[in-house]
Amino acid sequence: MYQNILVAIDLDDPSDLKRTLATAVELNQATGQCLHVMTVLPTFGMSMVGQFFPKGYEKEMADKLLHRLREEIKPYIPDGMHVQHIVGEGNVYETVLRMAEKTRADLIVIGAHRPELKDYLLGPNAARVVRHANVSVLVVRDQ
Repeated sequence: MYQNILVAIDLDDPSDLKRTLATAVELNQATGQCLHVMTVLPTFGMSMVGQFFPKGYEKEMADKLLHRLREEIKPYIPDGMHVQHIVGEGNVYETVLRMAEKTRADLIVIGAHRPELKDYLLGPNAARVVRHANVSVLVVRDQ
């Protein structure tokens, strides 16, 4: 059914590892060839803010986040599963959509975090991914 699954996780949200990643792994075991596991490093947005950080700071942060991603998902990945680890940079939903195209994903798996009243049913990033994705999106709720 789905051959190329992209799962976006927030490493600071334990439910993303326990529920979202676990769901993607289960789907990938059943039908997939490659599981693309990604997290996003937000940018500082303003060049004025960026000037206060040392040169190469973003690359260093991305490398540290990639290492953390590999270590934290390791217990959830079965032996022999083909996994690509990805650290995207920028706005979460735009980066997820961009990586879905780049990896040729045919399914995006994303968690819906506890919404605030203003977000109604889905978190703002999950909702935007659902609205703008060109492929199927599975939204995993934290229960």
